[in-house]
Amino acid sequence: MMKNFYYTKSHRMMLTAGVAVTSAIFLASCASIPAPTEQMAVSKAAVTNALSAGSNEFAPVQLKSAMEKMDAAERAMTERNYELARQLAEQAQIDAKLAGTMARSSKAQKAADALQEGSRVLRQEIDRQTQ
Repeated sequence: MMKNFYYTKSHRMMLTAGVAVTSAIFLASCASIPAPTEQMAVSKAAVTNALSAGSNEFAPVQLKSAMEKMDAAERAMTERNYELARQLAEQAQIDAKLAGTMARSSKAQKAADALQEGSRVLRQEIDRQTQ
């Protein structure tokens, strides 16, 4: 009889502890996700930088993708879907960085091509004058 009493009491304590732990985990998972305002600002800055780098001319597809994802992130923010907003803002930032890098690379390639063409013309002029 005494053994059964202790078993029941310890069983109840373990059950209570299990319910407490489960409740704590549930409440922690239900805690609201904070608004990703910093990520949104960083992503907007990346899109602005991509625009100023000339992405609309040299990487229009990547820039359009970044801008569309940024718009979707802003819609998610207004709907208070912060996890989706953060993910979309991160993707927009990556697309914008890619667009900016592609634009700068294209500009650098154009400048290198122009320099090479200038050198070629100069060589031709020197060759013509020495003949």
